[in-house]
Amino acid sequence: MNEDGNKNGPRKKPKKGQAGAPLWMVTYSDLVTLLLTFFVLLLSMAQLDKMKFKEAVGSLKGAFGVLDSADKTEVTRPRIVEFLPIADDYVARLYRRMITMLQRLKIDREITLVKDRGAVVLRVNDSILFASGQTEVRAEAYEILRKIAELVRPLPLNLRIEGHTDDTPVARSDASNWDLSVQRAVSVLKFYAREDLLPLDKLSAVGYGAQRPVTSNATEEGRALNRRVDFVLESTSKTREELPYLIDAREQLPF
Repeated sequence: MNEDGNKNGPRKKPKKGQAGAPLWMVTYSDLVTLLLTFFVLLLSMAQLDKMKFKEAVGSLKGAFGVLDSADKTEVTRPRIVEFLPIADDYVARLYRRMITMLQRLKIDREITLVKDRGAVVLRVNDSILFASGQTEVRAEAYEILRKIAELVRPLPLNLRIEGHTDDTPVARSDASNWDLSVQRAVSVLKFYAREDLLPLDKLSAVGYGAQRPVTSNATEEGRALNRRVDFVLESTSKTREELPYLIDAREQLPF
């Protein structure tokens, strides 16, 4: 027992508080350091993409409630246009599949399959579909057009029918190569509509006349290749009007 009557031994003196910054100051310093790091990252982003920087700043203001004030500004994101609705690998796979189907249907001799302007095109010589100078589809060509419809029907793609001619003037005085190409394309479209082979909302027709030859018109062989009907498989994407090779048929007519 000590002199104070305490059986537990001598009384310990209380320790004095250790010197240093208060605990709240440490937390505050960490917060300031994190904010500084965050703003350094924002600055590095701003050097690469000003739009991303503005969006990030807007998000930060929203987190602190700044956007609720009267002088808030909204950052509008730029409109993004996809230029590859039919990706290159998909075009390649579709191309291989179409070759196999053409061989299975036994029409690979009448139809040339090409990749043109980023799309897959079924190319048919006009002599197979039309008599010389005529715009009505020959009865002998009905079976070929039915098989083309059989090829296209299961695909999630639109079909644009393009009429093309050579540069030889049409014998009729009341028509031109433009007229001939348009009327032939429309004639094929009407056949599909009449036979109910393809949905009309996936079909369009356009004529180019002699404006898009595949080879020179200097020889008879070249002119024969230029007289053709192309069946262009194009994307059903809503952005197709903005693509360089997928243009609304209404904008391509010469009149």
